Amino acid sequence: MIFAKKGEGFMLRSRHTEARMIGALKQVEAGRAVEDVARELGVSKHTLYAWKAKYGGMDVTQAQEAKLLRDENTRLRKLVADLSLDKDALQWVIEENGWSSRS
Repeated sequence: MIFAKKGEGFMLRSRHTEARMIGALKQVEAGRAVEDVARELGVSKHTLYAWKAKYGGMDVTQAQEAKLLRDENTRLRKLVADLSLDKDALQWVIEENGWSSRS
């Protein structure tokens, strides 16, 4: 198992690339048995179904673009959260020091 640090915890990182996952799904779509493809890749058939739910109908470039968009979205959400905390802290300082224009 390969672990990747994410935030303060750890998450499991897949050994399989998007290209390999989509390739496996294409083999199943072409008529190969799910059990055979799963055994060949060293995963369970349930993992293949999870891949199908996530990557079904995509090609490799679409999956890579989706991953980039997810990563960018995560980065932007963290940025918004940080800015919101900064704003709240500044508002607290203003109110504590009586600098507020509110009466």
